[in-house]
Amino acid sequence: MSLPRRILYALLLVGFAVSVAAVLLARKEVPVPQLKERRGALAIGGEWLNTKQAVAGLQERLRRNPDDHESRLQLAQAYVQESRVTGDHTYYDAAALKLVDEVLRRRPDDFEALCTKAVISLSQHHFGQGLTLAEHAAELNPYNGFVQGLLCDAHLELGHYPAAIKAADRMNELRPDLRAYSRVSYLREIHGDVGGAREAMDLAVRAGVPGLEQTEWCRVMLGRLYEDSGDLTRATAAYRQALQTRPGYAYAQAGMARVARTRGDYNTAIRLLKQARAQVRDFAFDDELTDLYRLNDQPTQADASARNVIKQLQAHANTNDEEDGQGHYTDRELAYAYLKAGDLDQALTHAQTEYERRPANIDVCETMAWVHYKRGDYAEARKYMTQALRTNCRNPQLLYRAGCIALRNGEVARGESWLRQAREQNPNFRPDPTDPTLPPLVARR
Repeated sequence: MSLPRRILYALLLVGFAVSVAAVLLARKEVPVPQLKERRGALAIGGEWLNTKQAVAGLQERLRRNPDDHESRLQLAQAYVQESRVTGDHTYYDAAALKLVDEVLRRRPDDFEALCTKAVISLSQHHFGQGLTLAEHAAELNPYNGFVQGLLCDAHLELGHYPAAIKAADRMNELRPDLRAYSRVSYLREIHGDVGGAREAMDLAVRAGVPGLEQTEWCRVMLGRLYEDSGDLTRATAAYRQALQTRPGYAYAQAGMARVARTRGDYNTAIRLLKQARAQVRDFAFDDELTDLYRLNDQPTQADASARNVIKQLQAHANTNDEEDGQGHYTDRELAYAYLKAGDLDQALTHAQTEYERRPANIDVCETMAWVHYKRGDYAEARKYMTQALRTNCRNPQLLYRAGCIALRNGEVARGESWLRQAREQNPNFRPDPTDPTLPPLVARR
């Protein structure tokens, strides 16, 4: 799978202005899930103590007044934040949705409630629903920067790139901050302006408070931009700083693991990814472990890890568009997981399902292209790759895959050009070494 995109889903929700708490609702007649204990480093320090204290305060307010919808909404927002911090989206998104739906049942035009439900929908990859909710909220308050960010996220994931740019520009006009700069960064990245993407993400980091999850997420994304450009020194510096200001931060550990992998230190990379996985629930850590086990000549562990990724994704998957609270759409991720497991039929099934949902998204088009390539359907792969390249994204993996597909279609000069560009974008990029059928990179001329 394409980890940057998987990890960027969290970025789409970065900085939601919520109460720093996770919650339970103590209404006698409507019990809801309890706040879970955090794991590892997440359970250490003042942030977790403050979260639990905030929860207790909101509990008491609701005990005294079960019709306190403002408190109920704050609890929903706190569940969203806790899902982000812990990675337990299945548990907390469902709890938050139950709370916010109760508010909307009583107050269907509540702006904050609509925004909160839009955030949950986007988190669950229900982008069409998220767009509808954000549009409704924007009609109620077109001068709010946060709702413009939600519109940007939804349009971007649906592949409506001009509309996403328009919403991001509007967001920066209304309130330039960490959330606005981070969206500009991603839009610049997928349109080929890698230097501009780094500049915008650096602004996002500078606009944030060091140590807060949102700030350190942006710092990790800045490190990833350096990493994808082959600058391991600056990437490592960003990851280390994130770990200093937010000890044990899982995504910074994963960044350090990727650096170790690039340098050939597979044992260290495996250890760091296991540490990240112990902190936060994210299938992407297991997905990267699958590759590392194969590189480290541990086929039994690799096969088990690949099966575990599929198991995790299936457990949280939702294929019913009408049941918005029943789980995440995970078909794109499942397509890549089945590719690694060698089940090409299931990979195609899930890729097609995702493509039917959002055919204009370049990442989804890339997925379709690569699944068809792996199946030997090179003409079909070329068709989808043409769509994936239309924004001029310079991601080295995308460029490399474009080169592979061009070569298989007999377009030798074009294919070698794409492979050369992949290396120029990131001199450290290497094809999947576990797949001997893939062509080597073309050296610079």
